[in-house]
Amino acid sequence: MWDEDRLHRWLARQSAPEVLVGSHGHDAAVLSAGGGRRVLCVDATVEGVHAALGVAPSRLGRKAAARALSDLAATAAEPSALLLALRAPRERSTAWMRAAIEGVRREGARHGAPLVGGDLTCARGPASFSVSAIGVLAGRRPAPGRDRARAGDLVVLSGAVGGSGLGRHLRPRPRLALGVALHWAGARAMMDISDGLALDLWRLARASNVRVELQSLPLHADARRAARAGGHSALWHGLHDGEDHELLATLAPAAWARTDISGVSVIGRVSRGTGLFLSGSLLGAGGRLWDPSEGGYRHGR
Repeated sequence: MWDEDRLHRWLARQSAPEVLVGSHGHDAAVLSAGGGRRVLCVDATVEGVHAALGVAPSRLGRKAAARALSDLAATAAEPSALLLALRAPRERSTAWMRAAIEGVRREGARHGAPLVGGDLTCARGPASFSVSAIGVLAGRRPAPGRDRARAGDLVVLSGAVGGSGLGRHLRPRPRLALGVALHWAGARAMMDISDGLALDLWRLARASNVRVELQSLPLHADARRAARAGGHSALWHGLHDGEDHELLATLAPAAWARTDISGVSVIGRVSRGTGLFLSGSLLGAGGRLWDPSEGGYRHGR
């Protein structure tokens, strides 16, 4: 059984992060200002939803932090701090709670985002992590967003996708440096893949009021492994599995021609119209519009 006061005393013994200029352990964290525009995001990780019950608390914490940091990456922000709201049933031990908090802390520290505060709640049901990430967007270029794709843009992807449920979903890699590089290369629209590449591309197309034509897709070896183990093709897993946390971006062909960013591939093009179009080059047959009922993860469905 965990005890809030014991955890508070343990947290008070930890070193205060350099970015913290207010009291260590206060209900609100006061941070040094720093230059640039502030970028804020929050993401939840829940046992039984984003990871199976019984996953080690340190891995849950690491994933929770990485998911929030991945949202900063899709906004080309450099991370500066994390906040954690952790909810867990009373049956969890103090050691479990410490490991969960340490998982968040260590992942944040790896990316220059110390854990500066948060909240603890005891309640029945699965544990849940709500991580808020704070970052800084440098320069004066407009911030990338999912509503800024333009007809004629190329669609690029930062890595192979599919089959993340075989284990990669527990160790996402926030593409922070790549998000900054794409932004400075001229990327207008950008988002990370969390709910499935097809569904997220469809959302980008809807937000930008354009049509995205998907022409090719680099498939992860895990997508092929998942296909061999189940009833769907590797392409299906690449389109629908989600939790790859790779970056999607759109930028003008001239801007792309000037870049030398490695590990990023062109997978499609933006045109006038609406929706997501799967091309014949991808399907090996005639192309068709994608229907959002086909796959991807939507909470509450």
